[in-house]
Amino acid sequence: MLRLQTPLPDRYTTADPDALRHMIRAAKTELGSRLLILGHHYQRDEVMEWADMRGDSFKLARFAADSDATDIVFCGVHFMAESADILTGDHQRVILPDLNAGCSMADMADLDQVEEAWDDIASVTDIERVVPITYMNSSAAIKAFVGEHGGAVCTSSNARAVLEWAFGRGDKVLFFPDQHLGRNTGIAMGYAESEMQVWNPHREFGDLDEAAVKEATFLLWRGWCSVHQRFTPDHVAAFRAEHPDGTVIVHPECSHEVVSVADHVGSTERILDWTAAAPAGSVIGVGTEIHMVQRLAADHPDKTVVSLDPLVCPCSTMFRIDAPHLAWCLESLLAGHAVNQITVDPQTSENARIALQRMLDIT
Repeated sequence: MLRLQTPLPDRYTTADPDALRHMIRAAKTELGSRLLILGHHYQRDEVMEWADMRGDSFKLARFAADSDATDIVFCGVHFMAESADILTGDHQRVILPDLNAGCSMADMADLDQVEEAWDDIASVTDIERVVPITYMNSSAAIKAFVGEHGGAVCTSSNARAVLEWAFGRGDKVLFFPDQHLGRNTGIAMGYAESEMQVWNPHREFGDLDEAAVKEATFLLWRGWCSVHQRFTPDHVAAFRAEHPDGTVIVHPECSHEVVSVADHVGSTERILDWTAAAPAGSVIGVGTEIHMVQRLAADHPDKTVVSLDPLVCPCSTMFRIDAPHLAWCLESLLAGHAVNQITVDPQTSENARIALQRMLDIT
C-alpha cells in the first residue's frame, strides 16, 4: 500500500540526539495532559523513552480510548493507528509520526483480494457456513469486511477462543492475514495440517482446486510477518546446543516448525510475563523482534536474554519511527497542525468496531 511521508525539515534531520531530546521534552511538557504518546514494544529506545504507555497494538488502542488526551501520538504502524482511531472518540486525534510506517503482513491482505476470494469460495461452498477471522494486524478495511460478514477480529493471545467461537457458528474459517498464527492455533486445538489449505491471493482461485476448498476446515491466507518468519528450527537447535538448560520462547507468528520445538509460545505480552517470571540466572532465547528482545535483556539484568536469530533483524517498517519524526509531530501540534492524522471513514469504523466488539464479547 502506497503511503507518502513528506521529508522532514533540516531542523530535525540534522539535529543531534541531545537536541532532539530537548525538542521532545519541551513540546511534551507544554502539550501536557492533552497529549498521549503510545509506544509499541518493537519501537526504538529513542522513541520508547517518551512513551506514556507501552504495549501491543490492541492494548494501546484501548488505552487511548479510555484516555482523556485529545492528541494521541501512536508510535507503531499504520493499522495500529487505524485501530486507535476506530476506538477513540470524535474529540480525539490519532497521529502516526511517519506515514511510511506500515506493516508488510497487514498489507498482504488487500480488500479487493479478500472480496474476490470470498466470491470464489462462495461459488463452490455454502458461504453462510464460512466465518471470516482477521488477525488484529490487518487494515481497518479488512476488519470492516469481517464485521460485515459475521466474523471477528482476534489477537495472538485470544485466537483460540475466537476460533472456537467461529466453529460454533460455521464449518469453515477463512483466516487472514497471517497463515502461521492460524495454523499454529488450529493445530493446538487438535486440527490436523491436512485440514488446512493456504489461499494464495496472487493466483487464480487461491491456487487451489474446488475439492480442496470444499474439504478444508481452515483456509489460511498466504501472509506472514517478515521478522517472525526468519526464525528457523536451526536457530533453536543452535541455542540449545550452547545453552542446554535454556528456555526457548517464541511468538505464534513463527512457523509451525519453530513453534513445535519451543518451550513457550505466546503473544508479546506473554513473552514479557514469562521472562519476568523466570528465576534469576535463567538463559532465555526469544523468537521475536530485536528491539523488544534487547529491552527484555536490559530490564532483566539477572537473566541472560538473547535473540534466537544471530542476524537480529528489526521490523523495518516499525523502525521508521524515530526521534526526528517524533519531535516534528509534537512541535507541529504545538504550532496548531496535526500532521499525519489517521482517520477511518465512519462506515468502515462502524463495521470494524462490530468485529472488534465480537472479539471482546467472546473473550
